[in-house]
Order: sequence, then structure tokens, then C-alpha cells
Amino acid sequence: MIKFLLWLLLFVVCWPLALLALLLYPIVWLFTLPFRLVGIAFEGLFAFIRAVVMLPARILGGAPARR
Repeated sequence: MIKFLLWLLLFVVCWPLALLALLLYPIVWLFTLPFRLVGIAFEGLFAFIRAVVMLPARILGGAPARR
């Protein structure tokens, strides 16, 4: 909702720039999609590495480090 209100404000101030932003938004979204997918993959990889490193402590019954 806030993005829409900001776009409306931009439309009032400078309507050609607002229309250009409206047309370029899908292209920018498609361009950033592979980077988001790589980020998701690395997040999973780091979670896996953390689980492997913490496995000996979990097997030995160490208390979880929660506060």
C-alpha cells in the first residue's frame, strides 16, 4: 500500500517518470529474480553447514544455546 501511495505521489510530481517506473518494474523484477534464487540456495547451504557443525553437540546432548 505504501509503494502505491509513493507511486501516486511520484505521479503527481512527475508523471513521465512515474509511467517509466511503472513500465520498467517488471523488467527489473525479472532481472533480480536469479539473484534472489541464488540467495535462497546459499541460505539453504549455510543452514546445512550449520547443522553439520552443530551435529556433534546435539548428539552428545548439549543444551541448546537459547536465551
